[in-house]
Amino acid sequence: MALIEFEHVFKRYPGSQTAAVEDLNLHIEAGEFLTLLGPSGSGKTTTLMLLAGFEALNSGSIRLNGCAIESLPPHQRNIGVVFQNYSLFPHMTVAQNVAFPLSVRKVPAAAIATKVAAALEKVHLQSFAERRPNQLSGGQQQRVALARALVFEPRLVLMDEPLSALDKKLREEMQLEIRRLHRELGVTMVFVTHDQSEAMTLSDRVAVFNHGRIEQLASPQMLYDAPANPFVANFLGDNNIIKGRYASAISQGLDGARAAIRVAGGKGLQGRSCNGKSAALDADATLCVRPEFLQVAAHADGLDTPNCLDARLLDIIHQGDHWRLVVSVGTTEGGAPEAAPQWFAKISPRALPPGLVVGQGLCLGFRPEDAWVF
Repeated sequence: MALIEFEHVFKRYPGSQTAAVEDLNLHIEAGEFLTLLGPSGSGKTTTLMLLAGFEALNSGSIRLNGCAIESLPPHQRNIGVVFQNYSLFPHMTVAQNVAFPLSVRKVPAAAIATKVAAALEKVHLQSFAERRPNQLSGGQQQRVALARALVFEPRLVLMDEPLSALDKKLREEMQLEIRRLHRELGVTMVFVTHDQSEAMTLSDRVAVFNHGRIEQLASPQMLYDAPANPFVANFLGDNNIIKGRYASAISQGLDGARAAIRVAGGKGLQGRSCNGKSAALDADATLCVRPEFLQVAAHADGLDTPNCLDARLLDIIHQGDHWRLVVSVGTTEGGAPEAAPQWFAKISPRALPPGLVVGQGLCLGFRPEDAWVF
């Protein structure tokens, strides 16, 4: 049995014409780290607030360990919550902040002292017990918030974009800290973020939200390698997209069925077929390919793939372990190069053609097994 079960949950805020969460069905397993990922307004934070009890659903049910909780107030759900702004009490010491959930539960003072000391040790803040929040760095404040959420040993911890206020280095350090705590404690964690890299780093599974619905729920690797639709492909990681018309299905390969599309200028491209069997000939189609799978050559005969696109180099940027090329691909049906799709390529220094100049023509290539046709 799943620890958390959302069944046909619907939520619309008063005065809104659209649903914040629509027909949500989601099961969360005990001990897993699940991230709710999506753009602003996609429904991920509302889902978290419904689970925490800070928002009331309009219909459907939410079950914790098999028991309905939608009518329970937040303090009766036994769920730890870490907010985006930490919500620490400025007049209390670190130890007092961490002790607060135990105090309201009427835990004896001796037990509180023991549990607070253990919680601060878990987040490596034993020596900061008597400091106040304004004497701490952003990362230390976040550790206090984590300790407070864990101190009463909840079965479930919810985190609402808790790292968004931190700088890049601190954010990466805290990601590792949260991974360590999850691994050591085995507590179920549900994490909300709009940061795709954060979701990839932390999660066992990721639910990608869009317009109040889950577009895809899978492991980070599956989301990246086998996106369910162009939205997921474009939202998770860098992605290049070109639109065209469905031309034909191609015989089954080792990597699954393939499809061909026809893009502007009559060029044919091949990729893995996501729904080719059900597609009508000449239907709208979209091909997606990741920047790291692109090959670059001065001429088409320098490529070893049937997929080849004419391109023009717009910019070339050195990014340490690779070069990032910005290119315009082909032209639109009307032939306007300024409206051509803009693609990105990640090229290792050893694979970069010599003497590239901004404005020159190039050929881009990619293997059919590295692209997706929707």
